Amino acid sequence: MTMDDLDRVDRNIIAALGRDGRLSMADLAEKVGLSKTPVQARVRRLERDGFIKGYQAVIDRAKMGEGHIAFVQVKLSDTTSAALDAFNKAALAVREIEQCHMMAASFDYLLKVRTTDIAAYRRALGEKIAALPHVAQTSTFVVMETVRDRA
Repeated sequence: MTMDDLDRVDRNIIAALGRDGRLSMADLAEKVGLSKTPVQARVRRLERDGFIKGYQAVIDRAKMGEGHIAFVQVKLSDTTSAALDAFNKAALAVREIEQCHMMAASFDYLLKVRTTDIAAYRRALGEKIAALPHVAQTSTFVVMETVRDRA
């Protein structure tokens, strides 16, 4: 199933759950103009087909002591498939890396790194990120303020 196969009701269900994943089926049914049983069936189908990947609580990471965010550009010394696979696997094991994106740019990866403070970031960079397989160079951009975050 592709995006083109979704009708207006499916799209409304996805939008409503995207705003509030804790909606009851009764409330969701009311929002999209159907009864509870067909909405439940549609939600199960949307989950099965991968349009809805899961549900999660949005955590205030700053209140949890992880308010320092840095974006890191990473250049690799080797970009063969084996090197990329090795980097990907190792990056998944670094707790401070919140997001890891392979880029089509003058660098190979963009990492979103979350720590308690700049000192913790420096340790993560020096001891973990720089030690990832095939890392040749990094450039850091520290977030001063988050204006919008669609978590």
